[in-house]
Amino acid sequence: MPDLISSPQNPRIKNLLRLQQKSSERREQGLTIIEGLRELTIARAAGVAVATLFVCPELAGPARLTELRALAAGTATEWIEVSKPVFEKVAYREGSDGVLALAQPPRHTLAGLQLPAAPLLLVLEAVEKPGNLGAILRTADAARADAVIICDPRTDLYNPNAIRSSIGCIFTVPTVATTRQELLSWCEQHGIRTYAAALTDHARPYTQYDFRGPTAFVMGTEADGLTPELMQACTETIIIPMGGYIDSLNVSTATAILTFEAVRQRG
Repeated sequence: MPDLISSPQNPRIKNLLRLQQKSSERREQGLTIIEGLRELTIARAAGVAVATLFVCPELAGPARLTELRALAAGTATEWIEVSKPVFEKVAYREGSDGVLALAQPPRHTLAGLQLPAAPLLLVLEAVEKPGNLGAILRTADAARADAVIICDPRTDLYNPNAIRSSIGCIFTVPTVATTRQELLSWCEQHGIRTYAAALTDHARPYTQYDFRGPTAFVMGTEADGLTPELMQACTETIIIPMGGYIDSLNVSTATAILTFEAVRQRG
């Protein structure tokens, strides 16, 4: 049996905390943190390589330990056991199940995307809240969108909180970080129509459009919306009609409405 780490001053635990807190450390080490057996199982099914497993036997329990050993079987994954007080120090959510992994996140590019003839894409400009990114990735997974593309991101795509809020769906949907100009050039090259969701005088309700062809929904931040440069460069500008006092929805909710309309049209 492996030795149990019982001190928070252990170098492995200190490094784990650095990875959790600093995106620069995650980039430099080429690692991200996945907490939870469910998320880890999804990541492994998507082919994500797991470098190290930190396991608290007391929190995980016999059944989870059996599942974890099955996940790690035949791989080079390092297995490290930690005490409950140490695990609770490194866990970033309440009620953790005693499972935390260091994994090598996939790095997708626009050029490397394998797309069908009429792809359905979700584009987010300058996304900054991991929770919104995670919710949109869950929508993308549920709708079987072909990719999520982030223009000029303000958050690490593999921020542990984004992984948590996506329930691991960041590993099931190709997710690409790029620039506005690269996106627009790539969409034009592939004949993809871009639909900017924005409140403008010339925007038309989304129900008036046919989304069965190559489609990219382009969404801005909740605070500022889309930049004028990206909005003006899109093929069309669309709105979700509002019947109450407010004039907009949470960006993840708006994205879900548009995405599932496209799914409905495609049968």
